[in-house]
Amino acid sequence: MIDARPIVAALREFLPADGVLTEPADVARYERGWRYGRGQALAVARPATPTDVAATLRVCRRFGVRVQVMGANTGLVGATNPDGSGEQLVLALERLSHEIEIDPIDRTVRVEAGVTLGQLNEALAPHQLWLPIDLSADPQIGGMIATNTGGTSLMRYGDVRQNLLGIEVALPDGTLLDALSPLRKNNTGLDVKQLFVGTSGLFGVVTRAVLQVAPRPRQQITAWAALQHGEAALALLQHLEQQVGDALTSFEVLARATLDVTLRHGTDLDRPFGADLPPYAAILHLGSTLTARHLDLAAALQETLVPALEPGAIDGLTDILMDPGGRAWRLRHQIAECLHAEGEVLAFDLSVPRPALPAFAAAAEALATERCPWVTVCDYGHWGDGGTHLNLIWRPPEAPSDDAWIDEIQEQIYALCVQEFGGSFSAEHGVGPHNQRYYDRYTSPAVKAACAALRQHFDPGRRLGTGRLGPEPI
Repeated sequence: MIDARPIVAALREFLPADGVLTEPADVARYERGWRYGRGQALAVARPATPTDVAATLRVCRRFGVRVQVMGANTGLVGATNPDGSGEQLVLALERLSHEIEIDPIDRTVRVEAGVTLGQLNEALAPHQLWLPIDLSADPQIGGMIATNTGGTSLMRYGDVRQNLLGIEVALPDGTLLDALSPLRKNNTGLDVKQLFVGTSGLFGVVTRAVLQVAPRPRQQITAWAALQHGEAALALLQHLEQQVGDALTSFEVLARATLDVTLRHGTDLDRPFGADLPPYAAILHLGSTLTARHLDLAAALQETLVPALEPGAIDGLTDILMDPGGRAWRLRHQIAECLHAEGEVLAFDLSVPRPALPAFAAAAEALATERCPWVTVCDYGHWGDGGTHLNLIWRPPEAPSDDAWIDEIQEQIYALCVQEFGGSFSAEHGVGPHNQRYYDRYTSPAVKAACAALRQHFDPGRRLGTGRLGPEPI
């Protein structure tokens, strides 16, 4: 067992007293994930500057201590929490949250990694700018880079990778790698910042970033669509992209069961379509920086949707409800909480090619209900970019007391997605202990070998994180 006392003493040489936490009551909140993951920390370091992050890593290297980096702890694959050994130092970046340097002419922002998405967008608002990654959670920018966050507006604005211009990273040996250029065009060899995007912090700790930001829309309009089947959703999506694609920001699809559970457990929600909910409902969202004098967005959407409702236009599209106040998003952002209020949740973050979404949804529901008749399948997600969140809900008394069925259905759903539909076992949540074995199973040996070589370069001691990008250890 590692003696924490000399490590804590070394950290306190440059961190203040509240920058190193050791008391169980203070450490407890850093040891449990939002959905998955629970461990035991050696201590918690809370540096307030990038140089202190680097110095913390140098101390950990000197003592041979493994490190678990934690941002806002909003991850969903157990990748932000220490393991159960009690020998990992949690490196929390919450105090690295002061620097926000906005260049409104360049439309860029330089920001410390501990700044949250909400904090950043609040600072950008007076400049009529925003980082257009729309989420139910409020993660830190460093964590968003480490996981390559997507969100509901990905189809219009892209993910973090597409909005990242520069990066500063504290490497495991305590070196600060400076690649903070704000240039959009810089074709001078390897784009080193991309090596740290979506790699779960296993190659280094993001301390600063330069992001391109977007003009805030002057107009936004939301609508609901009632759909009798998944193919109608795809036909409507194609119609919208052809007619108003420049303004289409989000296209979210909710299965009837998901809508029903959310309406029963949610707070202050409008009920679309009355008592008889359709098999599928889509949330359509458009935004534009043009004023209504140049483009009436609500009128444009109505002019696009009215012909789509005519007989023979889109089979299975049965109703359209305009939502000028955008209250559909209040419902959309309460889904996860409401599913947990319904019962136990086994969640899948998946993606398949857009044309395969209806067939995959049907096959996954049939598989789940046949093998596990005690579950309710609640499916929803970002159909505009091929993503879907498949959730199996049950009440413990109704399910077998032996949890072996959970592992079995996970295996079958992931195999269905990856092997039969050419999809991904992690559309946007990243790789962590919760889904590590599926990375091991479905990632090609060549990709794993490349990842292992990069990690050997950056972190030969394998001291960062609890996950693995590379082959299984022999």
